[in-house]
Amino acid sequence: MTRGSRKSWQYFGLGLAWFYLLLWPLLGIRDGELHFADAFAVWLRVAVGATICFVLYRLGKAGRLDGVLNPLAAARDALGDSLSRAPRWMLLTPVIVFALVFPMLTNRYAQDVAINVLVYICLGLGLNVVVGLCGLLDLGYIAFYGVGAYTYALLSVHYAVPFWVCLPICAVFAAVAGCFIGYPTLRMRGDYLAIVTLGFGEIVRIVINNWMALTGGPNGILGIKSPGVYIPHFVDGSFSFEYLLLRKLEYLYYVILALAAFTIVAVHRINFSRIGRAFEAIREDETAAELMGVDTFRFKLLAYALGAVFGGLAGAFFAARMRFVSPESFTFIESAMVLAMVVLGGMGSIPGVILGALALVALPEAFREFELYRMLAFGGAMAVMMLVRPAGLWPAARMGKRSDDTE
Repeated sequence: MTRGSRKSWQYFGLGLAWFYLLLWPLLGIRDGELHFADAFAVWLRVAVGATICFVLYRLGKAGRLDGVLNPLAAARDALGDSLSRAPRWMLLTPVIVFALVFPMLTNRYAQDVAINVLVYICLGLGLNVVVGLCGLLDLGYIAFYGVGAYTYALLSVHYAVPFWVCLPICAVFAAVAGCFIGYPTLRMRGDYLAIVTLGFGEIVRIVINNWMALTGGPNGILGIKSPGVYIPHFVDGSFSFEYLLLRKLEYLYYVILALAAFTIVAVHRINFSRIGRAFEAIREDETAAELMGVDTFRFKLLAYALGAVFGGLAGAFFAARMRFVSPESFTFIESAMVLAMVVLGGMGSIPGVILGALALVALPEAFREFELYRMLAFGGAMAVMMLVRPAGLWPAARMGKRSDDTE
């Protein structure tokens, strides 16, 4: 065994020991006392699986698995080439069909999880415009989500404005909020901009929480109307339209599916437009982009406004679905969750953000029966992903790579 290999095993053993010390207080507490066996049983299963994976990793790194890995790599490359040559509609058709028939094949629980995933896809793609395309770290993005939700709540409760009429209004109000925060702060860069956006998100939440006359404060707003549609109605040979409220989960699923599809198409068009190329130029090197004639301030302000639009749309649907809004739904944890989806999936990548939303929303639900330590396993899986695939689950094809010597 070489010195490097021996050191790797030492680090691996220390990692397993650290993992047990972390696991023991979480799983070994019973009747106010720490019990060794309860935590050790879980740790042993994890340690065996991790050891097998580590041994396979070391064998692969030493080249002893080439006879197995090379054919798999060749098959993967051949599959990738065939998929790249296939028409795009052939790849998208199964996904679209599955999305359309999903409520017919699943129960209420699965539909509820799918609705949450689609809401976070809208939020993740909106933040992806700001963080992934333009390279601006925004830690208060959930504020635009709250602006959209409260805009629809107030218009629905006080003025009985229909959901479909409120959607563009919520988008406009969210875009105005994006410009409001962007105009005085976009001269900043990096950590300073992140701190300011974090402060803006908290300011919005505190204002919502304390403006009792308008928002109801901590009590929130009740009585929000669900989306509705007019359907043809035939009675005794006469024809009329009947207004149907979409309160069932399967109906709401199709509403958010339409919003998510609109968001995907819009972000894709932005990405491959002249505006998208300007965003990418700012992300890669703002100074060079400005020297090349890109109005960096105007385009960064536009990125904030566009990203806020999709957050406002998702917020309007959230209020319509829950029929109740309160400040507790728009905390910093939600902003961090959406940002984690963008980073985990791949910044600037639409499929990556979708995978990130599935990973952070759907997968924890699959491990709900392991409630005591599912979040621990979830956090460990995220840490491993950041080490194995630092660019994300599905990196953007056009994501530039800076050279380390160009400072």
